[in-house]
Amino acid sequence: MTPFSQNSIKGRVAETIIQELFLAHDFNVFHYGMERSIPGIAQLTRKTNGPVNHRIRTMPDFVVQDPRNHRLHFVEVKYRANGQFSMDDIKGDYPWPHAYFIVVSKEHIKCLTYKQLAAGKAITPECNNLLIVRKDLGLDRTLIVDYGRMAKNFFAGV
Repeated sequence: MTPFSQNSIKGRVAETIIQELFLAHDFNVFHYGMERSIPGIAQLTRKTNGPVNHRIRTMPDFVVQDPRNHRLHFVEVKYRANGQFSMDDIKGDYPWPHAYFIVVSKEHIKCLTYKQLAAGKAITPECNNLLIVRKDLGLDRTLIVDYGRMAKNFFAGV
């Protein structure tokens, strides 16, 4: 298996875990990323450049709708074995300033908004940017812990 396909599979598993976490909270979850919105375009965007290509490649993975207030949120999910994510990982201008970046690692599920990343914050193994401490999404701590265990069990073997 090539490194790209292995990383792609890990990323899809992380996306599925986060999708299921939001569904367990009765959020509506809509696939938004290029892989799901425009099937087959991922191969084309690797061979081209330009503003449209960049906009497509940066599409967040999901739009989620909060069942309590019906607010919509962009959600970008990343798997990082090392548990690190910062603005350095975002290439070029990012056209989705209201996105949440949820980083799944072997140890934790952490979250920062794009605005927090742009302000210099980063997700590291030592930081306290755990999804469990975010109040604005209204997610249940117990469920986050359960899904975190699931991620840990799954990613421990890969």
